[in-house]
Amino acid sequence: MGWAAAGLAALALAAGLAGAATVDTPAQAAQAADPAGPPRVLRYAFPVAETGFDPAQVADLYSKTVVANIFEAPLAYDPLARPARLVPQTAAAMPEVSAGHTRFLVTLQPGTFFADDPAFGGRPRELLAADYVYAIKRHYDPRWKSPSLFLFENAGLLGLDALRAEALKPGGRFDYDRPVEGLRVLDRYRFEIRLARPAPRFLYTLADPSVSGAVAREVVERHGDAVMAHPVGTGPFRLSDWRRSSRIVLTRNPGFREQRWDAQPAADDAEGQALAARLRGRRLPLLDRVEISIIEEAQPRWLAFLNGELDLLERLPPEFVPLALAGERLAPHLARQGIGLQRAPAVDTTFVYFNMDDPVVGGLAPAQVALRRAIGLAYDSAAEIALVRQGQAQPAQGLLPPGVSGHEPALRSEMSRHDPARAQALLDLYGWRDRDGDGWRDRPDGRPLLLQFASQPDKTSRLIRELWKKRLDAVGLRVDFRIAQWPENLKASRAGKLMMWGVAWGAATPDGAYFLDLLYGPNAGEANMARFRLPAFDALQARIAVLPDGPERAALMHEAQRLAVAYLPYKASSHRINTALTRPGLIGYRPHPFASDFWRHVDREPDIPR
Repeated sequence: MGWAAAGLAALALAAGLAGAATVDTPAQAAQAADPAGPPRVLRYAFPVAETGFDPAQVADLYSKTVVANIFEAPLAYDPLARPARLVPQTAAAMPEVSAGHTRFLVTLQPGTFFADDPAFGGRPRELLAADYVYAIKRHYDPRWKSPSLFLFENAGLLGLDALRAEALKPGGRFDYDRPVEGLRVLDRYRFEIRLARPAPRFLYTLADPSVSGAVAREVVERHGDAVMAHPVGTGPFRLSDWRRSSRIVLTRNPGFREQRWDAQPAADDAEGQALAARLRGRRLPLLDRVEISIIEEAQPRWLAFLNGELDLLERLPPEFVPLALAGERLAPHLARQGIGLQRAPAVDTTFVYFNMDDPVVGGLAPAQVALRRAIGLAYDSAAEIALVRQGQAQPAQGLLPPGVSGHEPALRSEMSRHDPARAQALLDLYGWRDRDGDGWRDRPDGRPLLLQFASQPDKTSRLIRELWKKRLDAVGLRVDFRIAQWPENLKASRAGKLMMWGVAWGAATPDGAYFLDLLYGPNAGEANMARFRLPAFDALQARIAVLPDGPERAALMHEAQRLAVAYLPYKASSHRINTALTRPGLIGYRPHPFASDFWRHVDREPDIPR
């Protein structure tokens, strides 16, 4: 899913499925009889402000969540299938894959239309193959500075790198009309992707609407640099109100094609089977409106949920875990109110990254490696999990979390170790000593040493800062915290201006190589915010990318992860558990490990008091 505050995409269903809508409550019957009846509204909150709503420009989880419900990729994830399963979305069927996973032929279903927009001159605008070709090309256009470009570059779309290189020349421009071998419109509803090397898991990229969502060229050309505020997609919702960093409102897209609820849970998934029996056949989306408030502080978010102002509290704030849970069960006082509980691994990794271009903490020289490893050993991840996250996480031994390929359940590494004595020994050995007697360690050349750590003003970030400062003070390392709002830190991070920053990376696919992309040299400045460049790692990642899933690929992933532990461009801390609370009347919410567009699949009964 991408970057998230440390304090995750595409799930959807095949379109045009047959079956009459089922009606099982008076409210549903009233809604079916009178579409203008009481609106079905989902209300919840983001803990971090959004950045905008353009698939070619967003990188953060919260903006991607909104984008994933406005735009559509050719494929999606069945929302209830476990393990995760891809299904057609705007595609008429699963793509044809040939030539050793280097050729992908996508055929779209006719009759899918973009939401109305003045850019279309008052005429209905059908989704065409050319729209996906244009949308993918936009990631290569330097104008948009796409943070997701690495997903396509790593796959090696033929001819697109050369097109980008031309645009990067002085006075150059990106020529969207120039034919390229790797991305071709075959006819009105078919397009072809050709890759320079095998990509057995490339279909996952075509299932993420926040990356591969169809974009109309007319809309981009009309709105230009303001396109982040003018999202126009083919999805079930459209943006109707946006007050930056405060409120986001999406309403039902009246032109959305006929699509029916048809998730396919496993036979032994009793809860999923009951949900399918209740909702199967109903026309999507079930909701009329989604209202999102930006509430960065945990206490107001918690109180808003308790007061019935929110229907869903995703990522229960850690400080309220003792009030909400009794062990792993819902607290009795909440259960008596009909509150629902969903707990599932978030399939993410929280970490602090070190800017490898920074002259203090970066580089591959032994002294710099020793400094990063000492910082990692000085920190106490177990204390963070216990004190800050209230046990709602497990220690990270590496970057790959449980739930993705390549994860090693038996791995025990230095990544989770708290050993201040060893940290001090490393610092002493490599010259990071206190040379002027002020109590703080200096650089090996005698200059003062000051670590600069980016953070946010919310309570969870403050508690993590306090823990970091206490542990670094204990080994004589002085640290200065630079506090800014999350979108500002993200912008500075992408520009390479932060020395250290604590964030999380959430899974967008079941493939663990998505986490290894954080270390791949060609991804520097995109997924690889640490700007780590190690030829030995890059060679491993190149082999991992082309191999089919199996023991050989898993062994290479394990080797790559050990290089990450040894050089430590990222100090991983934890893999979080996502605890979500739902109020009575919210139906169908089941968090998916790799997808964010759940809004079309859930219902909110208008006759159930909040």
